[in-house]
Amino acid sequence: MKDQQQSFAKRFFRRFFKIILYGFILSFIYLLICKWLMPPITITQLGSWISGNGLKRDYVSWNDISANVKLAAISGEDQLFPVHNGFDWKAIDKSLNNTSSKNKRPAGAAASTISQQTAKNVFLFQGEGVLRYMRKPPEAVYTKLIEWIWGKRRILEVYLNTSEMGKGIFGIEAAAQQYFHKHAKDLSRNEAAEIIACLPNPEIYAVKPISRFVAWKSRWILRQMNNMQSDKNVIALINKK
Repeated sequence: MKDQQQSFAKRFFRRFFKIILYGFILSFIYLLICKWLMPPITITQLGSWISGNGLKRDYVSWNDISANVKLAAISGEDQLFPVHNGFDWKAIDKSLNNTSSKNKRPAGAAASTISQQTAKNVFLFQGEGVLRYMRKPPEAVYTKLIEWIWGKRRILEVYLNTSEMGKGIFGIEAAAQQYFHKHAKDLSRNEAAEIIACLPNPEIYAVKPISRFVAWKSRWILRQMNNMQSDKNVIALINKK
């Protein structure tokens, strides 16, 4: 009986390991494809459609996104994005030692870089609590892979196309059309800041009609944009062709 149990356990773990290995290989191939092609759909987008929030999106290329949007995203979400290796270790350490309150973003969210958020948006799933802890190890792996394989420009391009920017609204082009009836390439600094301001929780923080949080956060982002616009690393990334 004991031998049968051990044999069953070996077969189970062998099959489990194969499933994980094959799944990773397939996801790695998918990651390579996404270096050039936008994800056909993400788990978050699918969940939005199933839940009844709808799915509005319109992927656009790097050159069809306003420099104001790129600057607002870096200024508002991840100011070290042009120079870090995928992780902001100081922010992570600060978040781990910071007690969160109901008026603040969740500690983990505050430490998530644009690279980490992109890895989560494209390859993984949303969620807090147990789901968040389950997600973190593969998120770290995918974050490093896209840093190595995609590069900063592609990461930011995919991030701005796949992030949820309102209930059922995904990507900067859909958000620009929904809120300001214009293309993403034509967004002003104020408009870009307002859209990026909703990212901590786009299903709660409304852009139109503008919520109190978005009104406050967009003003903060605009100040950060003024500070960041002369940074040579930011300029080099935003102006990259």
